[in-house]
Amino acid sequence: MTVQELPGAAAYRPTPPPAWKPITDPAPLLPDPEPYRVLGTDAVADVDPELLLRLHAELVRGRRYNAQATALTKQGRLAVYPSSTGQEACEIAAALVLEERDWLFPSYRDTLAAVARGLDPVEALTLLRGDRHTGYDPREHRIAPLCTPLATQLPHAVGLAHAARLKGDDVVALAMVGDGGTSEGDFHEALNFAAVWKAPVVFFVQNNGFAISVPLAKQTAAPSLAHKAVGYGMPGRLVDGNDAAAVHQVLSEAVARARRGEGPTLVEAVTYRMEAHTNADDATRYRVDSEVEAWKAHDPVRLLERELTGRGLLDDAGIERAKEAAERMAAALRDRMNADPELAPMDLFAHVYAEQTGQLREQAAALRAELDAEQDHDEHGAEAGR
Repeated sequence: MTVQELPGAAAYRPTPPPAWKPITDPAPLLPDPEPYRVLGTDAVADVDPELLLRLHAELVRGRRYNAQATALTKQGRLAVYPSSTGQEACEIAAALVLEERDWLFPSYRDTLAAVARGLDPVEALTLLRGDRHTGYDPREHRIAPLCTPLATQLPHAVGLAHAARLKGDDVVALAMVGDGGTSEGDFHEALNFAAVWKAPVVFFVQNNGFAISVPLAKQTAAPSLAHKAVGYGMPGRLVDGNDAAAVHQVLSEAVARARRGEGPTLVEAVTYRMEAHTNADDATRYRVDSEVEAWKAHDPVRLLERELTGRGLLDDAGIERAKEAAERMAAALRDRMNADPELAPMDLFAHVYAEQTGQLREQAAALRAELDAEQDHDEHGAEAGR
């Protein structure tokens, strides 16, 4: 039996009803064919020189922070550190475009963004040291916990942004994710909900070329990751992720758009991870040195310094001052990280649930009994030795 022979076939319409038509004209949502740039173009004349100098100082500090944190892993003071060397322009811009009332949702590689937003440099490393679950109060700093599972922070950002809008709070959430995270289901769910709800959230993808060892070409066949925005009904923006001024401008526009109630934006920053995925990774197994060297010519610190010195806004003395300030930060970080933390074992159970489950209470009681027994043993041993 064919469709035409079914009962009611006369009412069958092969053309879809109007509800199936596109809700949004896709043309305005499409990203530019090439990453947007500011440095080295006429657009740089419109950028506040004070902003450029601040970006430079933060980039230099961020580069030194990455180097010091990586050194701490070799000294056994950090369990792991995912360096963002080469991606500092993305990290710094993400922190500087937000107002104090806004929220940042970082991934595990975005330690530098959290520090640039004002988080204590040591607290930012506490999770990677293995001392505590997070190391800082997310509500105090408006920074969600550094997220190790890929892309799970994205739905959280959407939920917070949507809730803020329902409450009438003027809050924007900026969610950071790597190119590998765009292959996760959480990415799809977050963007879909955000677009339907017009949630005030900005999705910021740092495309550094590799999801650990998997190159972008083996993850997606899309023209760019920014093109994925069109399928969800939000604008996609493509920006040079090593151009600090361009990243700051594009993210600022996306944040302003979200704050006006116009919904989310997907921003893809094309950048490069200069160092290995983490200190536990051997990047030479999946990329060649010549590729890394080629990207070093597009280093975000060099690009900005070249612009500033060329315009007479920065001289050798200014560069040296920025390096000295960064070195003081690194020395303080090194000294504090070399001090052994005083940890309370019972804190393991303090921040898991608002109300402890029965299983947690049993585990806490068992640990307390072990600690008491150990203390009694030590005290009796000390008395016997007198």
